[in-house]
Amino acid sequence: MDLTYRPRRLRRTNSLREMVRENTVSASDFIYPLFVHEGSDTQEIAAMPGTSRWPIDGLIDEVKRAWNLGIRCVVIFPKVPDEQKTEDGAECFNEKGLIPRTIERLKKEIPEMCVMTDVALDPYSCDGHDGIVSDDGIILNDATVNYLCKQAVVQARAGADLIGPSDMMDGRVGAIREALDDEGFEHVGIISYTAKYSSAYYGPFREALDSAPRSISNKPIPKNKNTYQMDPANAREAITEAQLDEQEGSDILMVKPGLAYLDIIYRLREESELPIAAYNVSGEYSMVKAAAQRGWIDEREIVLETLLSFKRAGANLILTYHACDAAGWLKE
Repeated sequence: MDLTYRPRRLRRTNSLREMVRENTVSASDFIYPLFVHEGSDTQEIAAMPGTSRWPIDGLIDEVKRAWNLGIRCVVIFPKVPDEQKTEDGAECFNEKGLIPRTIERLKKEIPEMCVMTDVALDPYSCDGHDGIVSDDGIILNDATVNYLCKQAVVQARAGADLIGPSDMMDGRVGAIREALDDEGFEHVGIISYTAKYSSAYYGPFREALDSAPRSISNKPIPKNKNTYQMDPANAREAITEAQLDEQEGSDILMVKPGLAYLDIIYRLREESELPIAAYNVSGEYSMVKAAAQRGWIDEREIVLETLLSFKRAGANLILTYHACDAAGWLKE
């Protein structure tokens, strides 16, 4: 065959393939999500094989392991006891609460580890929503934002490096930025859940935190989060959300879920110069784990290929429960 160009020439050896490789994944790309709870026992999460709810001491050991593997950022989610949950979720800004105490220990024991937090009411709400629910079943935007600002300031005071508002209330990034700056935390960054979709992929996570919407009173509780999380059918709307978050002072933009929304990551990468994070969420993780346990897939190869897809789409950072496994495989 008389061919001017043969692309296979640059695929012929491993050295050639490495020389022209467009994207790579490293452990420092990962943000490792971890669950913490009150008590002294380590609780395996049935819906998320290989993950646990850690007591604070156990979580410290796990973060040290992650650091030694090259991971440089963790995000902490609390399993709050039911007796501390209220309709307004006020436990979220308790300075002696689970998350502030965990952050303080982390920064004392592994001071160089970047600590990201989650800002939302659902772990603290008896209604299981990210915002305050009115008596007639409406998620109250502005009242919720006031609580989120208090939550963010408490987390920053405890030592958080990155504040992660995951609630999808309008205007919360600008309000949190102003609240942090007013309290002298202008150095604390915001990684906003910019395009967070109302997705079926969150099921295992909600089991881990017992944070699904639920009704325990006579007031009507929305059964889903459709009125504030984004419609999975919408793509252009993500650009609007990104523009708003950028204008309001977000330092990093996030897309959640990641794997089913690679097109959104790509769109935001084309529109913004800010770093982009992709959340490889619990449902994506659990499906891989379940298939691997049955021998249907090669877990290592699937995970590394999946993580590479986020980088190829334009993500700079990846929140993933596979972080420690992947970091270990990349070292080999």
